[in-house]
Amino acid sequence: MGDSHQMKLQGTLWALAVGAAGFGIANVSVAASSDPACREDQVQLRGDWGQARFSIELADDETERAKGLMNREVLPQSAGMLFVYDEPREVGFWMKNTLIPLDMIFLDETGTVVRVHANAVPGDLTPIMGGADIKAVLEINGGLAARMGIDAGTQLRHPSFAEGTAAWGC
Repeated sequence: MGDSHQMKLQGTLWALAVGAAGFGIANVSVAASSDPACREDQVQLRGDWGQARFSIELADDETERAKGLMNREVLPQSAGMLFVYDEPREVGFWMKNTLIPLDMIFLDETGTVVRVHANAVPGDLTPIMGGADIKAVLEINGGLAARMGIDAGTQLRHPSFAEGTAAWGC
């Protein structure tokens, strides 16, 4: 396939992915397009269901993790927040001062999803435990993980996951 034809095909596939985003689906990546470089402000996910990319805010220190997505009235469909810990640990979240329902996607040190807590209730103070050995948590709009098929075994790609141990490295 010539470079010109391949570029047209990639452009068409990108347009289809952008069009899908208008229907409430996250910015979907298409396998035929080249992977963008790993960026601090994005995560990529892949699984049997396909691939997706989210623009993220990174919460990698105590102050940022404590604030999280509190007091936000909206979260764009293709956006989220990635909470990253220096070392894997047991983590728990609550929804104090959180105004929108969220899916919490708990990841191990390889960037593999180990648990999804769907539709956390705004304002609920009940702890949502992710389990032991959690390296990161991705929060996205409530119900989106199920609609996309994100579940245990899905892999996440981000520079926070070490090249030697990441299931899907940068």
